[in-house]
Amino acid sequence: MERKRAGKTYNDEFKKTIVNLYHVGNSFKDLSSEYGVSEITFYKWVKAFTPVSSEEGPLTLKELAEIQKENLQLKQELDILKKNYGHIREKLTEAELNHFIETYKGQYSVQKMCEVLMIPRSSYYHSFKKTVSNREQENQKLTKEIQRIHVKSKARYGAPKIHQTLVNNGCSLSLKRVQRLMKRAGIRSITKKKYRPYPSKEKVIQPDNLLKRDFSTKTINEKWVADITYIPTVREGWCYLASVLDLHSKKIIGYSFSRSMTSELVIEALRNAYTAQKPEKGLLLHTDLGSQYTSSEFTQHVHEYEVKHSFSQKGCPYDNACIESFHAILKKEEVYHTQYTDYPSAKLAIFQFIEGWYNRNRIHSSLGYQTPQAIEDQIKKQLKT
Repeated sequence: MERKRAGKTYNDEFKKTIVNLYHVGNSFKDLSSEYGVSEITFYKWVKAFTPVSSEEGPLTLKELAEIQKENLQLKQELDILKKNYGHIREKLTEAELNHFIETYKGQYSVQKMCEVLMIPRSSYYHSFKKTVSNREQENQKLTKEIQRIHVKSKARYGAPKIHQTLVNNGCSLSLKRVQRLMKRAGIRSITKKKYRPYPSKEKVIQPDNLLKRDFSTKTINEKWVADITYIPTVREGWCYLASVLDLHSKKIIGYSFSRSMTSELVIEALRNAYTAQKPEKGLLLHTDLGSQYTSSEFTQHVHEYEVKHSFSQKGCPYDNACIESFHAILKKEEVYHTQYTDYPSAKLAIFQFIEGWYNRNRIHSSLGYQTPQAIEDQIKKQLKT
C-alpha cells in the first residue's frame, strides 16, 4: 500500500535529492513507495529539476522559469526607468553619469549602461583623459624645485628659507603657496627642540657686562661672542665645541673641537678667530662666566690681543643669545639627527656643517637671506675701495 504524507511540504533540496536518486537508477515506483511521494508528484519533480542545456549552462525547468520571470520583471523595470529617465536626464551632470558607470562597471557592461543612460561610450572613456591645468603644471614644477632645495639643505630649510631661495632664483610666489605645496608633498624641516641645562647655583663674582645685549653692529670685527657646547659620541662620550661668532656677519670665525673642556679649548677657538680675521684694537668679546673663560690663561690671551672682554650676567642666557642661537641651529639641523661613532667622525661632521654649510651656504633671514660669508665678502670689498 502506498504511503502518503498528508499535508506534507517538501523543500527544493529534498525534491532535488529524490530526482538525483531517480537519475542514478532508482525507479519511480521504488522511490515513491520508499519516500511516500505519489508518482504524479514525483513526475512533476523530475520534470522541474532535471537539468536542460541552455546558454547559461545546465539549468532545470524550474530555474529557467524563474530566470524568465526575473528577466520579464527587469524588462518592465527598465522600460519604466527609460520612460522616467528622460525627465531627470537634464539634471544629471556628465561627471555624475561617469561616476555611476565607474561604480557599477563590475556588475554591468559599460556598453549596456551607456545605452541605458543615453551617453556615448566615447564620452565616458574621454573623461579619463583630463588635461592638467596650467596652474597645476606650475605647482608640479615648483614642488620639484622645492624638493631640490630641501634636499640640498639636507632637509634643514623650512618654508621661509625655501621661499626666499625660490625668490632669489627668479620665482614669483607667496610664502603661503610654498607652505601649501610643502604640506601637500610632505616636505618639512628637520628641527628638534633645543635641550636647556639647569643653571648652576654656585656663587660667582660678576665681572662687567659691556655688551648689555646690544647686538647691533656697523661692520665686521666689531663685536664677537663665544661659547661652548656639548657633542655626544658613541665610543668616547661627550666632546666639546668652542665657537666664536661675529655679530655683524653671523659667521663662525673661529672654533675648536676637543675631547675635554679645558681652557686650551676656548683659547684655541679665539686664536683661530684672531688669526683669520686680524681685527683692529678695541674689539669687544662677550662670553659667559664659565671657568674656561674666566681662567687666567684665557684672560692673558685676551690682553695680548688687546680685546675688551665682556661677561654675561649669571643665569642670563639672553645676554649671549646670538652664539646660543648658533649652537641651537647646529643641534637642530645636524647633531640631533646623527649618531657619531667617535671623536674623529664628530669632528669631521662639525667641520662640514660649519665650513661647508653654515658659513657659506645657509641663508639667514636676519642677513636679508644672505650667507655669513657673502656679508663678510661685501664688507671686505667695501674696505678695499
